[in-house]
Amino acid sequence: MSPAQLILAAALLSSSGPADLRDPGHLQPQFATLRVPLVMLSLEWEILDPREIRYVLAREEDFASDLRMLQRRYQDLADAPFLCDAFRFPERSAVNELLVFNRAYRNYLEIRQPMQVAQGGYLRTVLKEVDHLYSVWDTVRDARCEYYYVTVRRQALKHLRELVGEESYYKGDLPPHVPTWRFQDLN
Repeated sequence: MSPAQLILAAALLSSSGPADLRDPGHLQPQFATLRVPLVMLSLEWEILDPREIRYVLAREEDFASDLRMLQRRYQDLADAPFLCDAFRFPERSAVNELLVFNRAYRNYLEIRQPMQVAQGGYLRTVLKEVDHLYSVWDTVRDARCEYYYVTVRRQALKHLRELVGEESYYKGDLPPHVPTWRFQDLN
């Protein structure tokens, strides 16, 4: 593999080259020479999961559509964190336990609603907080789920960063899995 092939592959994947590179149909005859550099860069840039190699960029007749898909992924994940960021957060099994408690706490609040009509607005607010925290922790679980494709996990990391804010995300500082600040209020 030559440096020129790598440069062409990078230009093809990033769609940063001339217009004829953004529409790769005419490059199909070069499939044999471009396949390896495209796969290598796609794996390195985490826009292709290693398990997808069996069928993405595997057949010459699918070259143009596969390349367009990888170009879309490159654009979609351009500002997404890389997968190594997932290791700053708890393992999936621990997150599962936190989410089970979150759902149990939510059920407890729903049961209390009909019995405490006077606190209905307050309980609805707490339920919204519980659901938001569930969303945060469910996103952590997706990011730590090793059987999900790398692209799905990177999207989860991107969404998590949006949910908790950049500063908290990069510190690995997550909110609690339930609104613990409300526990004293509900007694």
